[in-house]
Amino acid sequence: MLSQVQLAVAIGGDGAMLRAARACAPFGVPVLGVNMGQLGFLTEVRAPERWPDYERQLLAGTFWVEQRMMISAQVLREGTVRAQAEALNDIVVSGEVVGRMIQLETHIDGHWTTTYNADALVIATATGSTAYALACGGPILPPELKNILVVPAAPHLSMDRPMVLSEGATVEVLPSSANRTTLAITADGAFVVELLPGDRVRVQASQHVSQFVRMRERNYFYRSLLDRFEPRVQRGAANPE
Repeated sequence: MLSQVQLAVAIGGDGAMLRAARACAPFGVPVLGVNMGQLGFLTEVRAPERWPDYERQLLAGTFWVEQRMMISAQVLREGTVRAQAEALNDIVVSGEVVGRMIQLETHIDGHWTTTYNADALVIATATGSTAYALACGGPILPPELKNILVVPAAPHLSMDRPMVLSEGATVEVLPSSANRTTLAITADGAFVVELLPGDRVRVQASQHVSQFVRMRERNYFYRSLLDRFEPRVQRGAANPE
């Protein structure tokens, strides 16, 4: 059905946008988001009551399509793919018991990098850099970047700095046999599979790309971001000397 769709409209918040993006990306269908939630950072239509105005813009073709990289994850068990998922925001490896530290051996492009002692490990896209990764102290990446971001959550006595990887990098995570809690992997917050000792999680850029319909200026991202971080700062206000 989606293969015959020219444009999808996602009504809701960022969760609706993430679900629509994952569903539409394999078919190359762009998504227009209508914010009916609280944050709506990914949505374009922020005032649903003005829908007729947006509809006229759509029909007139006065919009542009933004492309955003996605990531894919495979869980390998004894050499076979046990589960796989795609995400627009992030892939997260964590313990099922909140607050219990886990150990995750991490490799980049086939080479051992570090072993994290943390609550979780967030592997994010540029889009996901403003979500869970940001809450863990990660940097903000502009959405057009195609880099993978690796950020530990609450690290202890291990690498505590986020890493921005080069384009095309592959991340592999191996749960340590010393873990005393069950581990799980989630994609954009949705449960994928429980991890067992010996499993290997492989994350890399997806062959699919999310497409969002935009009607604002192409540099909208920074203004939109700052409006949320500094809602009381008036646009165009003079800078203090």
